[in-house]
Amino acid sequence: MDKKTFINKVLECEQTLYNVSKSILINDSDCEDAVQDAILKAFKKLNTLKNEEYFKTWLIRILMNECYKRKSKEKINIPYEDCINDLKPDSTKDYSELYIAIRGLPKRISITVVLYYVEGYSINEIKEILKVPSGTVKSRLSRGRKLLKTTLENMEVTYE
Repeated sequence: MDKKTFINKVLECEQTLYNVSKSILINDSDCEDAVQDAILKAFKKLNTLKNEEYFKTWLIRILMNECYKRKSKEKINIPYEDCINDLKPDSTKDYSELYIAIRGLPKRISITVVLYYVEGYSINEIKEILKVPSGTVKSRLSRGRKLLKTTLENMEVTYE
């Protein structure tokens, strides 16, 4: 794959990369940094991509690893007060109830829900991205739907 093709493929999946990073990280600037670092790593390791057909899946996997790496560093370096403040939605941004509910899911479930419902990946594609059996993907989606339903119902009661 040449440089121009790489750039075009990255631009095609730009929104997906942001959505995936946002489902793992809280802060927008962390998401942007993770996406940039993942793209840089992918470019440096382009020779390890065996089949161009799986470029997007390969890049998303690199991004997820980068996000989880940042998240583990974040736990070590950020004071408790800052973590609590980051969990509160920014009042200047318009977060939907669904977005807030997805953010509240366990990470393994939220990333699966985002890949399936937001990005439109099939169960087989998610299986490849997450490197888990298809049954695991299906069970995470089922559990995610149940948890979202409960969370959203509780939000309705709170807002009424």
